[in-house]
Amino acid sequence: MVINTQFYMKLALDEAWKYQGLTYPNPAVGCTVVSQEGAILAIEAHKCAGAPHAEVEALKSAYFKLTNDSKILDIYESSQIHTYLLLHHNNCFYDMTLFTTLEPCSHVGKTPSCASLISTLGIKKLFIGSIDSNMEASGGADIVANAGINVEKDILAKECSELLEPFNMWQKNSFVFFKWAQRLNGTIDEGVISSTNSRTKVHAMRDVCDLLVIGGNSVRIDRPKLDARMVNGKAPDILIYSRSKEFDKSIPLFSVEGRKVIISDSFLLLKNYKNIMIEGGEKMFELSKDIVDYYLCFISPTVGGNSNFTGINEKFEILNIQKDEQDIIMWMKQADNRGNK
Repeated sequence: MVINTQFYMKLALDEAWKYQGLTYPNPAVGCTVVSQEGAILAIEAHKCAGAPHAEVEALKSAYFKLTNDSKILDIYESSQIHTYLLLHHNNCFYDMTLFTTLEPCSHVGKTPSCASLISTLGIKKLFIGSIDSNMEASGGADIVANAGINVEKDILAKECSELLEPFNMWQKNSFVFFKWAQRLNGTIDEGVISSTNSRTKVHAMRDVCDLLVIGGNSVRIDRPKLDARMVNGKAPDILIYSRSKEFDKSIPLFSVEGRKVIISDSFLLLKNYKNIMIEGGEKMFELSKDIVDYYLCFISPTVGGNSNFTGINEKFEILNIQKDEQDIIMWMKQADNRGNK
């Protein structure tokens, strides 16, 4: 049987993109498990730092589908899932194929080695999108190959590299993404725009951000809190980009415990942070476009409002499009891929 490798890898990519921005300091990774006949047994992703890796989540889901052993569904710790699969797999994965957007990890850290687990389950083939550039975790492909498993690399290599790029950036320097929400007619003003699901996702992103950047006018007009209360998370430090240092300190963002609020008309302090989100409108878009790596747009299926990005003339390359319960979510980068940092 001929396997459509790009199709199955695309499924893993789409699942991983759902968690882009949520896994810091770990990479977003997706994995698909496929039977000998080409049936899809599992599509899973790494959801947050400390949670099981994508391969482990996928093997757990596939194991339940193959065996109907519901006990594994009550196991959430990665090491415990590893142990349970090793003890109970009974060759149910024989001749299966795995597709993973990133080379399985070789090291034992907060979670056991995915490469070692894959090597012991009777899996026949492993298709990899990107090789891990992190020296501590790399080498998993060799471990799997040495166990007699057929390993092929660089499946949808460009797309997998784009998924991995934020991780590579904050390993070396920093990753900056610009987030905004708009309606179908392009407006970005007049109250809440995106759905509760989308706003919860943004709060989860704030929880793992080092720094959130916002314009001074937005602070004065919207009087935001800019915390992660919808996920009971940590509020990031704030950079208010403004020439004027005068602000009403009763604005809620100033009263959040444990955060720094810096007021500056320079982006120089961004070098002190790793994972940075910018929220704003037209003016902030223009001010920050030379330092932004990726763009994240939430599109609400509504019309209304008055203000939009009328002064912007930019082209984007779409990296991924998702549909949430209500909104469309797009990850993009500038089409000319300037990379000015």
